[in-house]
Amino acid sequence: MKQIDLLVSYLHNSNGITIAVLIVLSLYFIFVNWIFFYRYFYLMTLIRRENFSIETIQMGDKKPVAHTFLYTCLVEPTKVYADLCITKVTKESTKGLTPLAIVASTSPFIGLFGTVVSILETFYVMGSTKASIATISASIGEALVATAAGIFVAIFAYTYHLLLKRKAYELVSAVQMQVDLIVGG
Repeated sequence: MKQIDLLVSYLHNSNGITIAVLIVLSLYFIFVNWIFFYRYFYLMTLIRRENFSIETIQMGDKKPVAHTFLYTCLVEPTKVYADLCITKVTKESTKGLTPLAIVASTSPFIGLFGTVVSILETFYVMGSTKASIATISASIGEALVATAAGIFVAIFAYTYHLLLKRKAYELVSAVQMQVDLIVGG
């Protein structure tokens, strides 16, 4: 309960800009997690299918397994259709990476914006009243919460971006292996 009281007190003493920044960063965090978990499990399912198809092809079947990328786009086993399939799987597997990169790069700046506004307000109050150093340091400490929140969101967004990028690479590689087995390198 003490943490909730501290949070309520912090929000009550914060200015509107800081609260808006924290709301935006909270929405960013929810958005980043939704993208990551949705795309991660989706890509894992596709990778499993493609790996099963590789095993089937290696056992002598010259057609990819149904419901795989190669099955849906390889009309005939030619280099042109194979390249089309690789492009299609690359495009599909990298969906969601751009929003994660945007959040990873902008959230620290959004947090810093909230901090700067709060510190400016602290200096304004300090100039217009006879505030003590304890009051000023507490206000500056509260202002730094926005920067910390921005960095926190950026860490998750960047980590998720790298994890999904790796899964996209695994999926494209699995389709490329099938192409090499069916069409030839």
